Amino acid sequence: MKIALSFLSAFFLVSVFVPPVRRLALSLGWVDRPDGRKRHRGPIPLSGGWALYLAVGTVAVVFGPPHLAPVLVGGGLLLVLIGLVDDGYKARRRELSPMPKLVAQVAAALVPFLAGVRVYGVRDVVDGGMVLFPLWLSLLATVLWVVALINIINFLDGVDGLAAGVTAIAAASLTVIALLKGQTTTPVLTAALVGACLAFLRFNFPPATIFMGDTGSAFLGYVLAVVALDGTLKTVTSLSLAATLLVFGVPLFDSAQVILRRLREGRPIYQADRLHVHHRLLAHGLTQVQTLAVLYGVSFLLSMVSLLLYWWVVG
Repeated sequence: MKIALSFLSAFFLVSVFVPPVRRLALSLGWVDRPDGRKRHRGPIPLSGGWALYLAVGTVAVVFGPPHLAPVLVGGGLLLVLIGLVDDGYKARRRELSPMPKLVAQVAAALVPFLAGVRVYGVRDVVDGGMVLFPLWLSLLATVLWVVALINIINFLDGVDGLAAGVTAIAAASLTVIALLKGQTTTPVLTAALVGACLAFLRFNFPPATIFMGDTGSAFLGYVLAVVALDGTLKTVTSLSLAATLLVFGVPLFDSAQVILRRLREGRPIYQADRLHVHHRLLAHGLTQVQTLAVLYGVSFLLSMVSLLLYWWVVG
């Protein structure tokens, strides 16, 4: 019952919050204007991610577990604030230096670690034995995971509806995995994330009337990272790691191939270009909706494989 209420509440709140956020962004001139890399024809309001943050944060406080609600609200606030600054730079056709964003991401990653939501160690899937990480290794693994997921979702946000749709599929998969593991708290938050993303797609599906901006993509990545840490990755096994990576297969593959190519060409990994999978699909003549259908489909299939892995072990 609480899972359903969480989903419906997040869906309703995003639907309510997006219109005023959109009007505010337009009044302040915080819009994304088309350029050589972007396909939209006119200025589109940025910072729709605030609606996602307010909705998921509210649901986390009302329905979520007490140990996770402050983590999502506090750490998420750091990200949406720096995202807001970054969106403001983009509205003026400028780029915020990567360093302030990285500092904010690391600071946000420290929030779950300090709250005890972290990678504690490695468990042998065969005999169930566990090797605890020393504190420094637990800290490193946790920060790397959170920062990595924040950025791969951010990298994915290049086509209307892509980041929100893939996040919804991943969150739905994590909900089912958590239920298979007998967890009762994680599904409340993942269900809220599904509801929030589906509601946002009403405004962000092509042709989009609002973008989530870095504010939204960073927050979505953060929530996914934290709920995965609290669920599948608290104690890492080969199974939990493989299943979790499959859930995030599309953004992980996209980020990996882009980063490798940029490194090979001697360019900064944060430099924007048109090397992402969605850009290539568009370059091959697919429409935005067709591109979404392909990537949604691949994400769904990978998630199904992940669920089958868990089902096989649980069954």
